[in-house]
Amino acid sequence: MTTTVDTTVPAGSPPAPPRATDRGRRRRAPFGERLLPYLLLAPAIATLLSLVGWPALLVVLTSFRQLGLGELVSGQLIWVGSANYAEVLSDPQFWTITLRTVVFTAACVAATLVGGLLVALLMRQLDRTVRIILQVAMLLAWAMSIVSATTVFQWMFDQRFGILNKTLVLLGFDSFREHNWFATGTSTLAVIGLLICWQAIPFVAFALYAGLLGIPRDLYEAAGIDGASAWQTFRSVTWPTLRPIVLMMTFLQLLWDFKVFTQVWAFRQGGPNGESTTLPVLQYLKGIASGHFGVAAAVSVLMVLVLSVVTAQYLRMLVRAQEVEL
Repeated sequence: MTTTVDTTVPAGSPPAPPRATDRGRRRRAPFGERLLPYLLLAPAIATLLSLVGWPALLVVLTSFRQLGLGELVSGQLIWVGSANYAEVLSDPQFWTITLRTVVFTAACVAATLVGGLLVALLMRQLDRTVRIILQVAMLLAWAMSIVSATTVFQWMFDQRFGILNKTLVLLGFDSFREHNWFATGTSTLAVIGLLICWQAIPFVAFALYAGLLGIPRDLYEAAGIDGASAWQTFRSVTWPTLRPIVLMMTFLQLLWDFKVFTQVWAFRQGGPNGESTTLPVLQYLKGIASGHFGVAAAVSVLMVLVLSVVTAQYLRMLVRAQEVEL
Protein backbone atom coordinates (compact mmCIF):
# COMPACT_ATOMS: atom_id res chain seq x y z
CA MET A 1 0.00 0.00 0.00
CA THR A 2 1.49 3.38 -1.08
CA THR A 3 0.99 6.50 1.06
CA THR A 4 0.76 9.80 -0.77
CA VAL A 5 1.84 12.98 1.09
CA ASP A 6 0.19 16.24 0.02
CA THR A 7 3.00 18.80 -0.44
CA THR A 8 0.87 21.60 -1.79
CA VAL A 9 1.03 24.86 0.17
CA PRO A 10 -2.38 26.19 1.28
CA ALA A 11 -3.45 29.51 -0.18
CA GLY A 12 -2.40 32.47 1.94
CA SER A 13 0.37 30.60 3.77
CA PRO A 14 3.81 32.26 3.98
CA PRO A 15 6.44 30.82 1.68
CA ALA A 16 8.70 28.20 3.15
CA PRO A 17 12.10 29.54 4.27
CA PRO A 18 15.00 28.67 2.02
CA ARG A 19 16.98 25.63 2.98
CA ALA A 20 20.43 25.99 4.52
CA THR A 21 22.01 24.55 1.42
CA ASP A 22 20.24 27.16 -0.75
CA ARG A 23 21.39 30.02 1.47
CA GLY A 24 24.97 28.80 1.40
CA ARG A 25 24.82 28.40 -2.36
CA ARG A 26 23.56 31.99 -2.79
CA ARG A 27 26.33 33.43 -0.62
CA ARG A 28 29.07 31.75 -2.61
CA ALA A 29 29.46 34.14 -5.54
CA PRO A 30 32.35 33.70 -7.93
CA PHE A 31 35.56 35.39 -6.85
CA GLY A 32 35.64 37.59 -9.94
CA GLU A 33 32.10 38.80 -9.30
CA ARG A 34 32.96 39.72 -5.71
CA LEU A 35 36.09 41.52 -6.84
CA LEU A 36 34.43 43.50 -9.63
CA PRO A 37 33.00 46.37 -7.44
CA TYR A 38 36.43 46.99 -5.92
CA LEU A 39 38.06 47.01 -9.34
CA LEU A 40 35.52 49.55 -10.57
CA LEU A 41 36.15 51.80 -7.55
CA ALA A 42 39.94 51.45 -7.68
CA PRO A 43 40.61 54.19 -10.30
CA ALA A 44 38.48 56.74 -8.43
CA ILE A 45 40.10 55.85 -5.10
CA ALA A 46 43.60 56.01 -6.58
CA THR A 47 42.86 59.39 -8.17
CA LEU A 48 41.44 60.74 -4.91
CA LEU A 49 44.43 59.55 -2.91
CA SER A 50 46.90 61.03 -5.40
CA LEU A 51 45.14 64.41 -5.62
CA VAL A 52 44.12 64.82 -1.97
CA GLY A 53 45.80 62.25 0.22
CA TRP A 54 49.39 62.68 -0.99
CA PRO A 55 49.46 66.51 -0.75
CA ALA A 56 47.86 66.31 2.69
CA LEU A 57 50.51 63.84 3.81
CA LEU A 58 53.25 66.16 2.50
CA VAL A 59 51.80 69.07 4.49
CA VAL A 60 51.81 66.97 7.67
CA LEU A 61 55.41 65.87 7.06
CA THR A 62 56.47 69.46 6.29
CA SER A 63 55.02 70.62 9.61
CA PHE A 64 57.70 68.54 11.38
CA ARG A 65 60.58 70.02 9.35
CA GLN A 66 62.60 73.18 9.40
CA LEU A 67 61.86 74.39 5.90
CA GLY A 68 62.99 77.86 4.98
CA LEU A 69 64.27 79.32 1.75
CA GLY A 70 67.74 77.90 2.40
CA GLU A 71 66.49 74.35 2.98
CA LEU A 72 64.10 74.69 0.06
CA VAL A 73 66.96 75.55 -2.33
CA SER A 74 69.51 73.09 -0.98
CA GLY A 75 67.02 70.28 -0.47
CA GLN A 76 68.17 69.57 3.10
CA LEU A 77 65.91 67.52 5.37
CA ILE A 78 66.03 68.98 8.86
CA TRP A 79 63.50 67.39 11.19
CA VAL A 80 62.57 69.47 14.22
CA GLY A 81 59.77 67.34 15.64
CA SER A 82 57.01 69.35 17.28
CA ALA A 83 59.02 72.59 17.44
CA ASN A 84 56.88 74.26 14.78
CA TYR A 85 53.69 73.41 16.67
CA ALA A 86 55.21 74.63 19.91
CA GLU A 87 56.11 77.94 18.26
CA VAL A 88 52.61 78.43 16.92
CA LEU A 89 50.71 77.31 20.01
CA SER A 90 52.88 79.34 22.37
CA ASP A 91 52.05 82.54 20.48
CA PRO A 92 49.07 84.30 22.16
CA GLN A 93 48.26 85.93 18.82
CA PHE A 94 47.41 82.52 17.37
CA TRP A 95 44.58 81.94 19.84
CA THR A 96 43.19 85.43 19.25
CA ILE A 97 43.23 84.88 15.50
CA THR A 98 41.63 81.44 15.88
CA LEU A 99 38.75 82.84 17.95
CA ARG A 100 38.34 85.71 15.48
CA THR A 101 38.22 83.27 12.56
CA VAL A 102 35.60 81.05 14.21
CA VAL A 103 33.36 84.01 15.11
CA PHE A 104 33.77 85.56 11.66
CA THR A 105 32.94 82.25 9.95
CA ALA A 106 29.85 81.70 12.12
CA ALA A 107 28.57 85.21 11.41
CA CYS A 108 29.07 84.85 7.65
CA VAL A 109 27.39 81.44 7.53
CA ALA A 110 24.39 82.58 9.57
CA ALA A 111 23.92 85.77 7.54
CA THR A 112 24.27 83.90 4.24
CA LEU A 113 21.72 81.24 5.15
CA VAL A 114 19.17 83.73 6.49
CA GLY A 115 19.60 85.99 3.46
CA GLY A 116 19.41 83.09 1.01
CA LEU A 117 16.27 81.72 2.67
CA LEU A 118 14.53 85.11 2.58
CA VAL A 119 15.44 85.63 -1.08
CA ALA A 120 14.23 82.12 -1.98
CA LEU A 121 10.89 82.74 -0.25
CA LEU A 122 10.66 86.10 -2.01
CA MET A 123 11.24 84.55 -5.44
CA ARG A 124 8.32 82.20 -4.89
CA GLN A 125 5.99 85.16 -4.40
CA LEU A 126 7.25 87.44 -7.16
CA ASP A 127 5.83 87.87 -10.62
CA ARG A 128 7.60 85.91 -13.35
CA THR A 129 9.19 88.94 -15.00
CA VAL A 130 10.42 90.44 -11.73
CA ARG A 131 11.69 87.04 -10.61
CA ILE A 132 13.74 86.60 -13.80
CA ILE A 133 15.29 90.07 -13.37
CA LEU A 134 16.20 89.22 -9.77
CA GLN A 135 17.70 85.88 -10.79
CA VAL A 136 19.81 87.46 -13.53
CA ALA A 137 21.08 90.08 -11.07
CA MET A 138 22.03 87.35 -8.57
CA LEU A 139 23.80 85.35 -11.26
CA LEU A 140 25.88 88.40 -12.18
CA ALA A 141 26.82 88.93 -8.53
CA TRP A 142 27.70 85.27 -8.08
CA ALA A 143 29.71 85.08 -11.31
CA MET A 144 31.77 88.21 -10.61
CA SER A 145 35.38 87.41 -9.79
CA ILE A 146 36.46 87.88 -6.19
CA VAL A 147 39.11 90.48 -6.98
CA SER A 148 36.68 92.53 -9.08
CA ALA A 149 34.02 92.39 -6.38
CA THR A 150 36.58 93.40 -3.75
CA THR A 151 37.63 96.39 -5.85
CA VAL A 152 34.01 97.50 -6.21
CA PHE A 153 33.42 97.26 -2.46
CA GLN A 154 36.64 99.16 -1.73
CA TRP A 155 35.38 101.97 -3.93
CA MET A 156 31.93 101.91 -2.32
CA PHE A 157 33.36 102.15 1.21
CA ASP A 158 36.18 104.55 0.39
CA GLN A 159 36.69 107.24 3.03
CA ARG A 160 36.73 110.27 0.71
CA PHE A 161 35.19 109.16 -2.59
CA GLY A 162 32.97 106.24 -1.53
CA ILE A 163 29.40 106.33 -2.73
CA LEU A 164 28.14 105.01 0.61
CA ASN A 165 29.46 107.95 2.63
CA LYS A 166 28.17 110.43 0.06
CA THR A 167 24.71 108.81 0.10
CA LEU A 168 24.53 108.83 3.90
CA VAL A 169 25.51 112.49 3.98
CA LEU A 170 22.80 113.32 1.43
CA LEU A 171 20.28 111.52 3.64
CA GLY A 172 21.19 113.79 6.55
CA PHE A 173 23.78 111.68 8.38
CA ASP A 174 26.58 114.27 8.47
CA SER A 175 28.62 112.17 10.90
CA PHE A 176 29.48 109.82 8.02
CA ARG A 177 31.30 112.53 6.09
CA GLU A 178 34.71 110.97 5.25
CA HIS A 179 33.96 108.15 7.66
CA ASN A 180 36.71 105.51 7.70
CA TRP A 181 35.08 102.08 7.51
CA PHE A 182 38.47 100.40 7.89
CA ALA A 183 39.62 102.16 11.04
CA THR A 184 39.16 99.06 13.22
CA GLY A 185 39.40 95.36 12.66
CA THR A 186 35.74 94.83 13.57
CA SER A 187 34.45 97.26 10.96
CA THR A 188 36.89 95.89 8.38
CA LEU A 189 35.68 92.33 8.95
CA ALA A 190 32.08 93.58 8.79
CA VAL A 191 32.66 95.00 5.31
CA ILE A 192 34.47 91.82 4.23
CA GLY A 193 31.64 89.70 5.64
CA LEU A 194 29.12 91.79 3.71
CA LEU A 195 31.06 91.13 0.50
CA ILE A 196 31.22 87.39 1.22
CA CYS A 197 27.48 87.19 1.91
CA TRP A 198 26.69 89.27 -1.17
CA GLN A 199 28.42 86.75 -3.40
CA ALA A 200 27.30 83.63 -1.49
CA ILE A 201 23.58 84.39 -1.08
CA PRO A 202 22.72 83.73 -4.78
CA PHE A 203 23.98 80.14 -4.61
CA VAL A 204 22.06 79.43 -1.40
CA ALA A 205 18.94 81.19 -2.69
CA PHE A 206 18.86 79.17 -5.93
CA ALA A 207 19.35 75.90 -4.03
CA LEU A 208 16.54 76.69 -1.59
CA TYR A 209 14.28 77.97 -4.35
CA ALA A 210 14.70 74.65 -6.17
CA GLY A 211 13.53 72.95 -2.99
CA LEU A 212 10.53 75.26 -2.75
CA LEU A 213 9.47 74.34 -6.28
CA GLY A 214 9.14 70.73 -5.17
CA ILE A 215 6.49 71.55 -2.54
CA PRO A 216 2.94 71.01 -3.89
CA ARG A 217 0.73 74.07 -3.65
CA ASP A 218 -2.07 71.83 -2.39
CA LEU A 219 -0.28 71.67 0.96
CA TYR A 220 -0.34 75.45 1.28
CA GLU A 221 -4.00 75.54 0.30
CA ALA A 222 -4.81 72.90 2.91
CA ALA A 223 -2.90 74.82 5.56
CA GLY A 224 -4.82 77.99 4.63
CA ILE A 225 -8.14 76.15 4.91
CA ASP A 226 -7.15 74.89 8.35
CA GLY A 227 -6.52 78.47 9.44
CA ALA A 228 -2.74 78.17 9.84
CA SER A 229 -0.78 81.39 10.14
CA ALA A 230 2.17 82.23 7.90
CA TRP A 231 4.65 81.06 10.53
CA GLN A 232 2.73 77.82 11.14
CA THR A 233 2.59 77.16 7.41
CA PHE A 234 6.32 77.71 7.08
CA ARG A 235 7.06 75.48 10.06
CA SER A 236 4.79 72.57 9.07
CA VAL A 237 4.94 72.70 5.25
CA THR A 238 8.00 74.59 4.02
CA TRP A 239 10.66 73.83 6.61
CA PRO A 240 10.48 69.98 6.52
CA THR A 241 11.30 70.11 2.80
CA LEU A 242 13.98 72.78 3.03
CA ARG A 243 15.73 71.46 6.11
CA PRO A 244 17.98 68.89 4.34
CA ILE A 245 19.02 71.54 1.82
CA VAL A 246 19.70 74.06 4.59
CA LEU A 247 21.87 71.53 6.42
CA MET A 248 23.88 70.82 3.26
CA MET A 249 24.28 74.55 2.53
CA THR A 250 25.38 75.18 6.11
CA PHE A 251 28.08 72.56 5.86
CA LEU A 252 29.34 73.87 2.53
CA GLN A 253 29.36 77.49 3.67
CA LEU A 254 31.18 76.49 6.83
CA LEU A 255 33.98 74.97 4.76
CA TRP A 256 34.14 77.85 2.28
CA ASP A 257 33.95 80.77 4.72
CA PHE A 258 36.48 79.30 7.14
CA LYS A 259 39.23 79.37 4.52
CA VAL A 260 38.47 82.80 3.02
CA PHE A 261 41.72 84.51 2.12
CA THR A 262 41.43 86.67 -1.00
CA GLN A 263 38.86 89.12 0.36
CA VAL A 264 40.65 89.62 3.68
CA TRP A 265 44.05 90.10 2.09
CA ALA A 266 42.86 92.31 -0.76
CA PHE A 267 41.11 94.76 1.57
CA ARG A 268 43.74 95.55 4.20
CA GLN A 269 46.20 92.61 4.26
CA GLY A 270 44.82 91.67 7.68
CA GLY A 271 45.02 95.24 9.01
CA PRO A 272 44.74 97.63 10.62
CA ASN A 273 47.49 96.42 12.96
CA GLY A 274 46.58 92.80 12.28
CA GLU A 275 43.08 93.21 13.76
CA SER A 276 41.38 91.57 10.77
CA THR A 277 43.91 88.76 10.35
CA THR A 278 42.37 85.30 10.06
CA LEU A 279 43.98 81.87 10.05
CA PRO A 280 44.39 81.70 6.23
CA VAL A 281 46.09 85.11 6.30
CA LEU A 282 48.31 83.98 9.18
CA GLN A 283 49.28 80.94 7.16
CA TYR A 284 50.27 83.18 4.25
CA LEU A 285 52.26 85.52 6.51
CA LYS A 286 54.15 82.63 8.08
CA GLY A 287 54.82 80.83 4.81
CA ILE A 288 55.03 82.92 1.65
CA ALA A 289 55.73 86.29 3.27
CA SER A 290 58.25 85.14 5.90
CA GLY A 291 59.62 82.01 4.25
CA HIS A 292 58.93 79.72 7.24
CA PHE A 293 57.14 76.97 5.37
CA GLY A 294 57.40 74.46 8.21
CA VAL A 295 55.58 76.82 10.57
CA ALA A 296 53.01 77.59 7.87
CA ALA A 297 52.39 73.86 7.42
CA ALA A 298 51.85 73.55 11.17
CA VAL A 299 49.27 76.35 10.96
CA SER A 300 47.56 74.46 8.12
CA VAL A 301 47.31 71.28 10.18
CA LEU A 302 45.95 73.23 13.14
CA MET A 303 43.41 74.88 10.85
CA VAL A 304 42.13 71.46 9.80
CA LEU A 305 41.88 70.42 13.45
CA VAL A 306 39.96 73.57 14.38
CA LEU A 307 37.61 73.10 11.43
CA SER A 308 37.08 69.47 12.44
CA VAL A 309 36.15 70.51 15.98
CA VAL A 310 33.72 73.17 14.73
CA THR A 311 32.16 70.73 12.26
CA ALA A 312 31.82 68.06 14.95
CA GLN A 313 30.02 70.51 17.24
CA TYR A 314 27.72 71.48 14.40
CA LEU A 315 26.89 67.84 13.63
CA ARG A 316 26.24 67.19 17.32
CA MET A 317 23.78 70.07 17.42
CA LEU A 318 22.00 68.64 14.36
CA VAL A 319 21.69 65.21 15.96
CA ARG A 320 20.29 66.71 19.17
CA ALA A 321 17.79 68.80 17.21
CA GLN A 322 16.58 65.72 15.34
CA GLU A 323 16.22 63.79 18.59
CA VAL A 324 14.14 66.59 20.10
CA GLU A 325 11.85 66.66 17.05
CA LEU A 326 11.39 62.89 17.18
